[in-house]
Amino acid sequence: MKMIVGLGNIGREYDRTRHNVGFIVLDALADKYDLTFKQDSEHHAFVANWFFDGEKVLLVKPTTFMNDSGRAVRPLMDYYKIELEDI
Repeated sequence: MKMIVGLGNIGREYDRTRHNVGFIVLDALADKYDLTFKQDSEHHAFVANWFFDGEKVLLVKPTTFMNDSGRAVRPLMDYYKIELEDI
């Protein structure tokens, strides 16, 4: 399993800004491949599952501010047993 993390900041003031380019890219992937993000409150993120080239890929948009994204990413890595090189 792989993980793609789209970094961004929460709040309307950051919508469509350079601060949210990671969110924008993941939203574009979700639109193109008809994926749905679901809130994972336990892990402080919105997540979507994607199968690409035969491999499961977890798309992650943390609900923390960009500088605090590790609070979402690390628990998801542990939960799904994803190695650092697979992010």
